[in-house]
Amino acid sequence: MIANTSVASLVLVVALGAIASSSAVAQTREKGPWWPSKYGPADQAGNTNTVTPQKILEALTIAKTGKTYELGHVYEPNMPQYGVRPYYLQSIRRDAGAGVVYTEYFTGFIGQMGTQFDGFGHQGRKVRMADGSEQAVYYNGFTEQELTGKNRGQGGLEVLGVEHMKPIITRGILIDVAGYKGVPTLPAAYEVTMADVRGALARQGMSEASVREGDAVLFNLGWSANFGNPSKYNDSFVGKGENKGSPGIYAEVGKWLIERQVSMVGADNCCVEVRPTPGTSNVHYDLLTAGVPMLENMALRELAQDRAYEFLFLTLPERIKGASGSPVRPIAIR
Repeated sequence: MIANTSVASLVLVVALGAIASSSAVAQTREKGPWWPSKYGPADQAGNTNTVTPQKILEALTIAKTGKTYELGHVYEPNMPQYGVRPYYLQSIRRDAGAGVVYTEYFTGFIGQMGTQFDGFGHQGRKVRMADGSEQAVYYNGFTEQELTGKNRGQGGLEVLGVEHMKPIITRGILIDVAGYKGVPTLPAAYEVTMADVRGALARQGMSEASVREGDAVLFNLGWSANFGNPSKYNDSFVGKGENKGSPGIYAEVGKWLIERQVSMVGADNCCVEVRPTPGTSNVHYDLLTAGVPMLENMALRELAQDRAYEFLFLTLPERIKGASGSPVRPIAIR
């Protein structure tokens, strides 16, 4: 009887494993591991939907002194670029009757340089569909075919363009990991863990429960101290020049942020996540497909120095039709 029971148990385990394996590849355009969104199958705004009128009104009560913090860097040719990304700006003068006029000609990456906001068309994940095909799938199940199937990218993405993002005017939370560790800047390739997050929040008189739905969560790593040295800050190739990687969050913290239903995640490094990554997970894939946009290359030292851990946060992605990202000017007000 014991032997029969063991065999039966083994058969059950194998059967359940087969079912799980089958369901893992059973996703269709209508239903998959991260879609449809709770905001509906046609939604393209993700967790910016959590910035409700009520959330905005609550956030507006946070500011008490009116002190303003610039949380982004100036856009200029010498800023660190992730890989080869052109930036060319030419001011052009012309006469206009009794006066003169200047206009600018610009060539470059609109949303993927400097302080940059990553929208949902920026990165997706390759998955095996139920029909056996492998497809690149993005937030809410939108496929590569839907993004660029008609125009092949000419004129921008056909869905998931950054113009669908809602203005982010909300409660901001700074998690000062560098301050918690007692260093001006975390070392290159340092992975911020949940133990670090909890420790930093406790040091700030906060807890995990302090982070609420719709909040914008920013991580101070101290890495912006290297912004003036592109080779060290980030040139996309670890091991080239002074680049030994950069600190950041990884899968554990990314999962927590998704569970907290935050409206946005930002950090003062190139990619929010740690580089090089210590495993096979990808924070960009995890956050963006879950509906959480990202803000990279921030400037958070002044906020950390003033121990401004809670503030009114504003960032408004430009409504550039079909763009996968946007330049922004993020602001904190206390």
